[in-house]
Amino acid sequence: MDEKDAVKVQGKIEKAKKNNQISTDINEENIDKELKKLEKANQKLNDYQRFKDAFEKDLDIDPGRLMGLTDGIFSIVMTLLIFGMVLPDKEILNYTGFINFLGSIGPIAGLILVSFIVLASFWIYHHEFMKINRLNMPYLWLNIFYLACICFIPFTTSVIGNYSHFFLANVIFGVNILLVIVFFLFMFHYAHKRGFLEEYTSEEDKKYVFHTLYMLMGVTIIVNLLDFNVNPNFIYLFLLIPIISTFRHIQYLMK
Repeated sequence: MDEKDAVKVQGKIEKAKKNNQISTDINEENIDKELKKLEKANQKLNDYQRFKDAFEKDLDIDPGRLMGLTDGIFSIVMTLLIFGMVLPDKEILNYTGFINFLGSIGPIAGLILVSFIVLASFWIYHHEFMKINRLNMPYLWLNIFYLACICFIPFTTSVIGNYSHFFLANVIFGVNILLVIVFFLFMFHYAHKRGFLEEYTSEEDKKYVFHTLYMLMGVTIIVNLLDFNVNPNFIYLFLLIPIISTFRHIQYLMK
């Protein structure tokens, strides 16, 4: 081993000592054993890095197809909301019965309207903030999990509409909305970090989006607590989601 190679090996040994990859007590008797341990550790790191690079490699998928999938799922989910309203099992024979039926479906109709507007807001956020020029596997799966959370909204809407007197029903609906916001947060953060975004690419843009989403998460938690502990009509405060986001967007554009 020449002097240059010896210096390189010594440098690797010192670095491995600091990272606790090899023993700090190295002598002539165990140096070969410790070097083999170092090579094995480096091989594991190289394998991990190659796996990470392959996993995060850009995919040859047109981002427009992902947007098309997102639009399709949103349109189906928003349509499915109406199936939470059902006609009575028995035929209504008089006007009084019909009026009573309309009154009985009033709360669920109002909740469906709230969910529809919230879903419309999430669709607007996705098209406004998630304009991407390319994508990779992690981003693709983040978007798929986001859409999975969107798909549960008709079910959780029916749950809270029929069982709002149970706290767990309120929790299920609230967690559903929170997960949608959280996965959107993850998507935006990852896309911003990887340079996938066509717009909202600066740090100031990132802070604006993050702060808006944090506010919406806070609104979701507060509304769920008020809805169960104070009055079921507080569920309509979910309409603050499009109001807050629209107001903040106008305010941001004015700057």
